[in-house]
Amino acid sequence: MNTIAAEIVSVGLLLGVLAFAVVRPRGLPEAVAAVPAALLVIVLGAVSPADAWEQTRTLLPVVVFLAAVLVLAQLCAEEGLFAAAGDLVARVCGGRPRRLLGGVFAVAAVITAVLSLDATVVLLTPVVFATAARVGARPRPHVYACTHLANSASLLLPVSNLTNLLAFTASGLSFTRFAVLMALPWLAAIAVEYVVFRRFFAADLAAGAHAPRTDERQPLPVFTLVVLGLTLAGFVVTSFAGIEPLWAAVAGAAVLAARALRRRRTTVTGLVRAASPLFCLFVLALGVVVKAVVDNGLDSGIGWLLPDSSSLLSLLAIAAIAAVLANAINNLPAILALLPVVAPAGPGPVLAALIGVNLGPNLTYVGSLATLLWRRILHEHDSEAELGHFTRLGLLTVPATLVVSTVALWGTLRLIG
Repeated sequence: MNTIAAEIVSVGLLLGVLAFAVVRPRGLPEAVAAVPAALLVIVLGAVSPADAWEQTRTLLPVVVFLAAVLVLAQLCAEEGLFAAAGDLVARVCGGRPRRLLGGVFAVAAVITAVLSLDATVVLLTPVVFATAARVGARPRPHVYACTHLANSASLLLPVSNLTNLLAFTASGLSFTRFAVLMALPWLAAIAVEYVVFRRFFAADLAAGAHAPRTDERQPLPVFTLVVLGLTLAGFVVTSFAGIEPLWAAVAGAAVLAARALRRRRTTVTGLVRAASPLFCLFVLALGVVVKAVVDNGLDSGIGWLLPDSSSLLSLLAIAAIAAVLANAINNLPAILALLPVVAPAGPGPVLAALIGVNLGPNLTYVGSLATLLWRRILHEHDSEAELGHFTRLGLLTVPATLVVSTVALWGTLRLIG
């Protein structure tokens, strides 16, 4: 098969895999389409078995890390961490919707940064629905905050997003240096989102609410918080020791899992389900398909478009192109396609590409799998995410967050190198 035919077939299979992941007919897992597509690109010669294996081997530690964080987040939810956070926000805000929005922003930003965007979308969104109902507030601004913050607040740590894990591996940065470089872009994106939300949802936030009842207090899971704190400290220690941070995530998940099993609050089957093995398989298979797309022409196209310096204009261009690519083919394939091109230019272009693929998906439903998951949760609560509403909000937030976060990254790079 010549290069042009291989690229056409690979792109067709990638689009088919993504369409299947969006629709998920009969609730079938994403891997049902991704695994055959990966095998097909190998059989047709679009990617060699050796290159496919190398791509899988490279992604495997990232996927194990993802599985451990998913288990950790699920066990935190079962220990009541999210319910306690929602209860705390409701009490602190005292029936004032504007303060409630600020509380949801704070909780969603922290949960996204520490436990990944999936935890915010899947585990926090139902809690926010329940919290809004408890105080009689209109849920829309607070629920929309969950999906926007799941993307925008996922810039801070390597564990916040699967795209971060991929970029972290390619950047050559330590865990702490990654966090230091992304702290200001993270805060800038959240601040812009908050200002836009306050104006965009002004009518909903002015509708009023009432204080929660005092007899519904949720206990704080102290043991879970301690394990979570030690796990975060473990990320820093392992990074300084030159050990894969995934072992800290595995250790934290193992401690909570052992406790939950001993107390019969979960089962081995439940733990395996929480690790989402079929989704992990989907990520590995998707990596092979994207490898075929990149090697047969996309790398040349992206390389021609992307600047290779760390100047402000170059970083802005990289972030913008990454955002467009994320909305065209989803942010996970986008970062897989971008990294081989931007990684040789250093951490600055890698992190600019990450800003693009993490903030860009707030513009369209298909930009990230987290947004698609969020839509399903809204349907389960008899709510609709109107396309026009979602897009208008995205048009107001995405360009602004992209610019301020990229400028913040450039400033941080200039200050600390």
